[in-house]
Amino acid sequence: MTGLTNSPNWMHWKRYGFLLGFLPLALPIVAWNRMETTEWQIFAWSPLVVIFGLVPLVDRWMGNDLNNPEGDVVFSLGEDPWYSSLLVVVVPLQLALVFWGVGVFANGSLGLWGSLGWILSMGVVLSTVGITVGHELVHHKSRFAQACGGILLASVCNGSFKIEHVRGHHQYVATPLDASSAPMGVSVYQQIPHAIIRNFQSTWNLESERLQKLGLPFWHWRNELLGWSSLSLCMLFVITSYYGSLGALGFLSQSLVAIVLLEIVNYIEHYGLQRKQLPNGRYEPVTEAHSWNSPALLTNFLLFQLQRHSDHHLYARRSYQLLQHREKAPQLPYGYGAMVVLALLPPVWFRLMNPKVVEQQNLI
Repeated sequence: MTGLTNSPNWMHWKRYGFLLGFLPLALPIVAWNRMETTEWQIFAWSPLVVIFGLVPLVDRWMGNDLNNPEGDVVFSLGEDPWYSSLLVVVVPLQLALVFWGVGVFANGSLGLWGSLGWILSMGVVLSTVGITVGHELVHHKSRFAQACGGILLASVCNGSFKIEHVRGHHQYVATPLDASSAPMGVSVYQQIPHAIIRNFQSTWNLESERLQKLGLPFWHWRNELLGWSSLSLCMLFVITSYYGSLGALGFLSQSLVAIVLLEIVNYIEHYGLQRKQLPNGRYEPVTEAHSWNSPALLTNFLLFQLQRHSDHHLYARRSYQLLQHREKAPQLPYGYGAMVVLALLPPVWFRLMNPKVVEQQNLI
């Protein structure tokens, strides 16, 4: 694939590659069809096999995308409505998948093994697409785009991410003040509960401070945390009314899986990378050295170039199609799918990543 990515027309063809970002949404539907056809509940696990097994293998075959848009192409890409339209289309698809997926779980036809696989698969898919696209949209200037991002995050009970990520994580990344930046030697199993709890506390504090500056109480209709949480509660109410208590269990369970996967990805993106504290007590500015990146082609299509993470932190408003590959930024050995699996095996993770962290520290 190297010849294609080096061709002059690559940026033209690349715009269609982002259609692959919709592929994970189809995986539960295919899995359900195979279960209905064969009565083999093992297919409930198949989306996980594709995302964490097949995609990393295809990444190795397809190779890397090291190219960046330049010159007039940058302006045309930034003005092309195609890219923002792809993101907005995800909103109704995500909501439909949430409602349908809960129904499959709640109808009681799945056994324990099939139910577990289904909840894990649904949570991973909804995180891979919904949280990824929601993350992109909440950085846009448009209020409509930000609202779409909030809806996607609320669909997995994670509306607080819209607040904390933009106003907290981006300010304090790679410091002890950021709950999503794991120090070297901390396992993902230690990091996940720490990050979930601390990030929610941070969201509460950030919104309290914002409202206080406006002279408003915390329990006010302009409280964004309460607003997005209320939307998630409305979704829970509708699902419970339609599917009963099993529906509620399915919705909350797949949301928890989605949030956990988000924190695993955060763990991967910033593991061990720390900004230096200056004599005045502040931290040095964020640089490309404070995020892990990957040029893996297929995963960058699937995740709308989230793996170009250093550039995202340097230019948070830069749309996904314009994100730059930074050759000198820390690079992961594999794409996110493979790295998630490795992160779940702490001895393997530490053996692979700790030397890389030390190497990066020596370069700074």
